[in-house]
Amino acid sequence: MDLLRITGGRRLEGAVPTSGSKNATLPVMAAALLTDQPVELLNVPDIEDIETMARMLRHLGVAVERPAPTQWRLQADVGPESTVAASLSRRLRGSFLLLGALVARTGEAVIARPGGDDIGMRRVEQHLEGLRAMGAEITEEGDAIVARAARLRGARIDLDMPTVTGTENLMMAASLAEGITVINNAAREPHVVDLARCLVGMGARISGAGTELIVVEGQGGLLHGPRHSVTTDYIEAGTYMVAAAATGGDVVVERMRPSDVRWLIGKLRAAGCEVVEGSSHVRVSRPGPLLPVDVTTWPHPGFATDLQSQFVALMTQAEGTSIVSEAVFENRFRHVAELHKLGARVAVNGRSAVVDGPAALRGTRVKVPDIRSGAALVIAGLCASGITVLDAVYHLDRGYERLEDKLRGLGADIERVAVGTGLEVRDLSGCIGD
Repeated sequence: MDLLRITGGRRLEGAVPTSGSKNATLPVMAAALLTDQPVELLNVPDIEDIETMARMLRHLGVAVERPAPTQWRLQADVGPESTVAASLSRRLRGSFLLLGALVARTGEAVIARPGGDDIGMRRVEQHLEGLRAMGAEITEEGDAIVARAARLRGARIDLDMPTVTGTENLMMAASLAEGITVINNAAREPHVVDLARCLVGMGARISGAGTELIVVEGQGGLLHGPRHSVTTDYIEAGTYMVAAAATGGDVVVERMRPSDVRWLIGKLRAAGCEVVEGSSHVRVSRPGPLLPVDVTTWPHPGFATDLQSQFVALMTQAEGTSIVSEAVFENRFRHVAELHKLGARVAVNGRSAVVDGPAALRGTRVKVPDIRSGAALVIAGLCASGITVLDAVYHLDRGYERLEDKLRGLGADIERVAVGTGLEVRDLSGCIGD
């Protein structure tokens, strides 16, 4: 197990590239089940969650190769197995993305209820109701969901609320179904659009991706293999934008689409930051004090729940009181208890956090509870005086490629230390109330 050791107080400056999107890569990897031809994926992030999905696909019988760190080749040329190992599916929420593709390809899918970060219930009933509408029989056997269908057929599916994984699952299943499927109130996130782009490249007929109404004309047979470059990670880009604002820095975030984070740009400008947009980059700087801004998360194109914790960390440095509300998940303030250890003044009331700033954060030892909470703690550590040490950084490794390297490139004093080397105790006394 590794630690991250941050000596705070440095202003971030320079340029940082955005990696491929984790949330876009996982569904396009699952889409390899929809063809017996090779699927070539480019711009894949080198992170743990991708390795976990690769292990699940290998377990199903898919040939998986990695010719380069950001390139994968997958081929399900032999009929895949239909049961996903529970030991793997419980490690990754994205395991449930295999449900629609598996039942469409093999007629059966057996998947344990998914794991991943503990940020709320993230119920899967909408996925299941959509597959039932397409003719699948859904049962529960122990803690596993079992879906069976001799042949899926097109249907109209009205989602209660936009669900990213549900929309992706149903798009993949509908691509092999007979007839037309209409998904109403569909998720509109950039990674949903990227999956649709990949499926169209495989021969699927999909219109409306990026809007609330997606129409899929099922092919009734296997698709063909694509060469697909995964879209960049707007959540990673947003994390570096927030870090630049929090440290009073001047950072250019490259290889991203400003339109993907329009809602964040507006909030940063309201907080007193200067944001300059280019065709494939944004420059974030903060010439003066940080102003308090209220935020409520919402499905895209609203403020992303995956940037809520980072924004809370930012608002600890604002001159006044801000309210950050979480409307997507009910358990997404796990970072607050750890921020308290650093000296943050944040009070959680139901689904809202009241942040009183500016707080003079002081380095200490904290534990990362999940991916995005970890990013918030990194941002707080960059702002804190003294040394901050982060335990359980494997969560960050699941979602951020070369995080410490990229931050060092911006001038941060951050290093990874392996537990057991003796180095992890070096100067740690300086992180307690320094």
